[in-house]
Amino acid sequence: MTSVDQARLGELATTYRAKGFALIAGLFEESELCTLHEVLLRFHSRWLAANSALYAARAINSAYLTDSDHLSVEDRRVLFRVLGDRRIECLLRAIFPGPAAFMNTQLFFNPANRDQPNYWHRDIQYTGEPDAVQRAELNNINVLHMRLALMPERGLELVPGSHVRWDTDEEYGVRMERGGRKNCEELPNTEVVAMGRGDLLIFSANMLHRGLYGVDRLAFDMLFCDPLERLVKHVRPSCLPQGQDFDVIENPGPFLETLRVREKAGS
Repeated sequence: MTSVDQARLGELATTYRAKGFALIAGLFEESELCTLHEVLLRFHSRWLAANSALYAARAINSAYLTDSDHLSVEDRRVLFRVLGDRRIECLLRAIFPGPAAFMNTQLFFNPANRDQPNYWHRDIQYTGEPDAVQRAELNNINVLHMRLALMPERGLELVPGSHVRWDTDEEYGVRMERGGRKNCEELPNTEVVAMGRGDLLIFSANMLHRGLYGVDRLAFDMLFCDPLERLVKHVRPSCLPQGQDFDVIENPGPFLETLRVREKAGS
């Protein structure tokens, strides 16, 4: 993995704070991508075998990759090594106001039905909290995706700045499918971020965004958040490193933050 100098980190952090996302081209070297790609393909093959009905119906992603359900100890350590790499640590330190906690991993792929529409959403809408709470928390909680593309893809379409502001009437109608609108409709003032193999897109889970399907989409998402009990309470303990797993992790900080918060909460 290539390094990111301090000037570039400052630039990325400024862009992220203003727009809610930032793209780092070619952060990963080809040798690292090859190893990671092999692990992700093994996971994906086993996940598809176990979730064929869900995939056929609607699935566009899987989660909990660092669990032992579909991967060996060695393969899980490949993922832990990437998640805990010191350059990922540098990016987290540049963006988060304080310590970051590990939250989850996801793998994004194309739906079985190539005509399946994509959809505008904010991750926060799936918490079940009332709109007033969601609106208030936009500026109070940080949940971050780091999306690494393993294949060139159309990427994401995002609404710049929406990570710190609530929807306009039009955006809300589309996102929540009110007034006869559909969540796959076009919105104004968006930006498409296409990704090449090895590119890393950092974006706020709070912002309005949608994936763009097509081509041969395969992207590994690393999710981090503020070390708050309400955010990490759903983290599977079996997805966290244990014992000798820590030997391959340069920066165990986000995992330790998650463990600390869960222990304090008694979960």
